Amino acid sequence: MRHEKGFSLIAALFVMIVVALTVVAMARLSVTTSGTLSLSIQQARAYQAARAGLEWAIREAVKDGSCQSNTSLALDGVLAEFSGVVVTCKWPPDEYPDRENGKDLTLYTLTAVAQNAASPSERPDYAYRKLTAKVEKIEN
Repeated sequence: MRHEKGFSLIAALFVMIVVALTVVAMARLSVTTSGTLSLSIQQARAYQAARAGLEWAIREAVKDGSCQSNTSLALDGVLAEFSGVVVTCKWPPDEYPDRENGKDLTLYTLTAVAQNAASPSERPDYAYRKLTAKVEKIEN
């Protein structure tokens, strides 16, 4: 009967070690998941900032027929950290005269770049997106 008294101590230590390892693994998983979620949110915001810049450039090209190269836009709200949204336009635009219908086709190539820092080493949640669009404008 004396040999059975130490077994419960070993079983208790084993259970405590297993519980401690489980808690440590769950904490690491939580930190990793939080970091991944933060990066996903920043990437989504970078996409929306670049899209806002591209839509602004499309409006300028279609409405005014202007194509400004290397224009920097300032955004507000949750996209304010993407202050360096740069919109570029290939200048001069490609022009194609349509001799049959008497209309001219102008093709604008627009690019918008959004990033929340100058380089990835400045922020752990660095995000970068580049979007390009080609827009046709038919003029009489």
